[in-house]
Amino acid sequence: MPQPTSPQRFDLVVIGAGPGGYVAAIRAGQLGLKTAVIERDRVGGVCLNYGCIPSKSLIHASGLFEKIQHADAYGFLVGAPKVDGKKLQEWKSGIVKRLTTGVGFLLAKNGVTVIAGTATFTGKNTMSVKAADGPSGGVKTDTIEFGKAIIATGARPVALPTFPVDGKVVMTSKEVLDVDRVPESLVVIGGGVIGLEMGLVFLKLGSKLTVVELTDALLPGVDPDAVKVLEKSLAKRGATILKSTKAGGLVTEKGKTFVTATGVDGTAHKLAADVVLVAVGFKPNSNDMGLEAAGVKTDARGSITVDEHRRTNVPHIYAIGDVAGLPWLAHKASKEGIVAAEHASGKPTAYDVKAMPAGIFTDPEIGTVGLQEHEAKAKGIAVRVGKFPFTALGKALAISQSDGFVKLIADEKTDLLLGATIVGYGAADLTAEVALGIEMGATAEDIGLTVHAHPTMPESLMEAAEAVHKHAIHILNA
Repeated sequence: MPQPTSPQRFDLVVIGAGPGGYVAAIRAGQLGLKTAVIERDRVGGVCLNYGCIPSKSLIHASGLFEKIQHADAYGFLVGAPKVDGKKLQEWKSGIVKRLTTGVGFLLAKNGVTVIAGTATFTGKNTMSVKAADGPSGGVKTDTIEFGKAIIATGARPVALPTFPVDGKVVMTSKEVLDVDRVPESLVVIGGGVIGLEMGLVFLKLGSKLTVVELTDALLPGVDPDAVKVLEKSLAKRGATILKSTKAGGLVTEKGKTFVTATGVDGTAHKLAADVVLVAVGFKPNSNDMGLEAAGVKTDARGSITVDEHRRTNVPHIYAIGDVAGLPWLAHKASKEGIVAAEHASGKPTAYDVKAMPAGIFTDPEIGTVGLQEHEAKAKGIAVRVGKFPFTALGKALAISQSDGFVKLIADEKTDLLLGATIVGYGAADLTAEVALGIEMGATAEDIGLTVHAHPTMPESLMEAAEAVHKHAIHILNA
């Protein structure tokens, strides 16, 4: 067995080079810390390689394909489009490569040492790194000593024993991104964000889509009014949605694969499935990394518990991103990475985000930030709501994107902006103004008094803010 090499010493070691880890490493390098980032797969992590970027690339492409099919509505006469799956994958991979190469460049220019391998804590200030690049292709083991460390190992898809992943028929969110054909039928197990986003990609490209959701609602936790708009869109495109239904397993008949499922009312389903996407959630990557040796604690779900500085119970070891608990968002991980790196360098930085935006890139999109209406009511907060439909917005009509609405939530007594739910074209982009408003202590009146350019989608925010006080111009104020 190869012996560990002489220890390398760093002021800060970051485990994981995803959107939390690489951001933390870059900031630490900027602040003058001798920094290393350890990555067992690819720089950029899940988000750049297997998540946010490749999925949004495919979402955009499938939307373009759908638009071409309906170009005659605008007076454009084109032939029936066809999908070249291999070329589509090449285009997607090119975008991923460009971004990950850029991250590698920034790490190097900021003096960060990138180490390829799997890190395991061996003590409170030591870890070993195993990489398959040793002599004769064997495992090389390095020993690293560190002053401080940031754990940014992310999360992985939850597996279902009855649906073993083979990468050919049964896939997770990772494998489905590399499918270079349009399956005749796609069954998605789980009506959450990833399942619906990727389901819509293949639905637009021509697959028959069936979504099997165990609970009685898609996108649990999201404003039901917004979910209704999305469900209508899915139905219009021919998708089948089976709620309150449990997926059983796979059966093969005459060379074809089917998914069995049972509704709460006992209704049995046998669903044709060329591809099955298992998208039932994620669990943190906190196991098999020697946390016990470092004394780092996790909660019952396996998430590492942290304080406002993102420190674990071991003060010189931090945790950020998905491994440190909900919400599982790339931009949340990046913000935490900056906080942790700055605090590790001696700055009195803390994580004090009031408004965490989130985007669901379905069609139509759903964007949320701050408190949603049902969340405010559940907390007993008295609110006023302003709602403005995109059917009354000139820009939305001009670009044939009139599905959905903006809903602003304001405190009933103070008028302070508390949150927003937006469903429709560019919903995720529209959350940015609301997030800034909440962070700066803006009121609904402030948003309503701010002049917005015409014709634009953000005008809907101004109108919704006016609707909070029943002053909206382009709708009747109830």
